[in-house]
Amino acid sequence: MLPTVSKGRSQSSSSRANPMFPQYLRRIVKWQQMDIEYTFWQMLHLCTSPKVVYQHTKYHKQTKNQWARDDPAFVVICSFLLTVATLAYCAAYDHSAAHAVYVVISVLLFHFLVTGVVLATCCWLYAFDVHCNSFFPMFVLLYVIHYFLSPLLVAHGFIPILLSNLLYMVAGSYYHYLNFLGYDVLPFLERTTFFLYPIGAVIVLSPILILSGFNPSRYLMNMYFSQRL
Repeated sequence: MLPTVSKGRSQSSSSRANPMFPQYLRRIVKWQQMDIEYTFWQMLHLCTSPKVVYQHTKYHKQTKNQWARDDPAFVVICSFLLTVATLAYCAAYDHSAAHAVYVVISVLLFHFLVTGVVLATCCWLYAFDVHCNSFFPMFVLLYVIHYFLSPLLVAHGFIPILLSNLLYMVAGSYYHYLNFLGYDVLPFLERTTFFLYPIGAVIVLSPILILSGFNPSRYLMNMYFSQRL
């Protein structure tokens, strides 16, 4: 799984990534420089044909000589959609505006940004891109679809427990599958199937949680919102 590049090549890659990061941050406040249409195209294909997205990543490497995005549009739009989805949950389940602000900030920071930074350092932007790509379909499943199914998923009984665990299993498995695709495209990595191993753990754990009566939807909703469901 580890890169098979030489020490010199690793250092040159880092030196190219470091000056790109400030430029990446500056473009966040310049909406007119973002390719919004291409970003939505990527988001759609990450849910339907993710291999196509990483084929375009290869083209990006060939044309711009870097794996990472130089356009922050994906992060900005994903953050915006995550904020809107969280506000929808707060409108349906929260009890105060102040707490709703806390929930939005905590979800945006810890579910998306901090998690991505932990998984990838800021100077190695491509690894953060992989996280963003993997996060978006999980967002669709666990924030959008989950929102509309939440009255059923948080109910008592075996069916809500089953459906909730299946939804989380699919979301978690797809996240790790997209991680695999993202790193498998790098020619200097070996044994990238390592990124598929968490899927086995998710599949094994899900039946155990179902049989134990654990409902992840109820648990997380009760954790974020004070009213007991």
